[in-house]
Amino acid sequence: MSKVIAVTSGKGGTGKSTIATGLAVSLINRGNTVLIIDCDAGMRSLDILLGVSEQVVFDISDVVRGFCTIDNAVYKCPQDNKLYLIPAPHNADETLSPEIFKKAVQVLKRRFDYVIVDAPAGIGLGFETAVAPADLVLVIANTEPTSLRGCGNVRVRLGELNKNKMRLIINKFNYRDFKNEAIYYNLDEIIDIAGIQLLGIVPEDKYFAAITQRGELIEDVTDAVKALDCIAARIEGESVPLSVI
Repeated sequence: MSKVIAVTSGKGGTGKSTIATGLAVSLINRGNTVLIIDCDAGMRSLDILLGVSEQVVFDISDVVRGFCTIDNAVYKCPQDNKLYLIPAPHNADETLSPEIFKKAVQVLKRRFDYVIVDAPAGIGLGFETAVAPADLVLVIANTEPTSLRGCGNVRVRLGELNKNKMRLIINKFNYRDFKNEAIYYNLDEIIDIAGIQLLGIVPEDKYFAAITQRGELIEDVTDAVKALDCIAARIEGESVPLSVI
């Protein structure tokens, strides 16, 4: 049965879209078909990260307004024939309502094993729209006070929206820097502040980030890729030990 996963963050700069892309690849490598929907109206970026920016004509708002069919707005990513994208609208004013978006995703999810929704940062209308159809919400955070405050805001808002199946991913983690900064005593303190069950830790990986920004899917097995593979396995019900790489 298809699963809808929303990828969120309380503030920008956490690497949320990179996690969404990397997780999609890890799920594909496990034999799944994946559709990513970019919900960041006015700030869309996934068409660049997935190498389809020059192909884009229609987006999710065009489907809802009847300007095109669903097939017209679904773009196959050139790097993998099991990865597809629906871009976000150019204009922030074209953010869909949660109710309409949820209905659209119910139709789309019949065709894919996973639908990953990349939410805009923060907890505004775009966030509410992105999480509306989600079976699981991933909250991406870094080990910084501002990021964790945003993470707490996301947790509270998800509770208000009755979206209680949420998991935390700590991204861009550098153990040496974490210890040297000495802002927090240990990772348990981070998890306690977030108030969300930990799903995985993705280490800082500049090579992984650079390849993704170039619109390429990374083929090398880097530390970030290993971590995302473990997260994908946990999402699919496997018992994989948590570790800090």
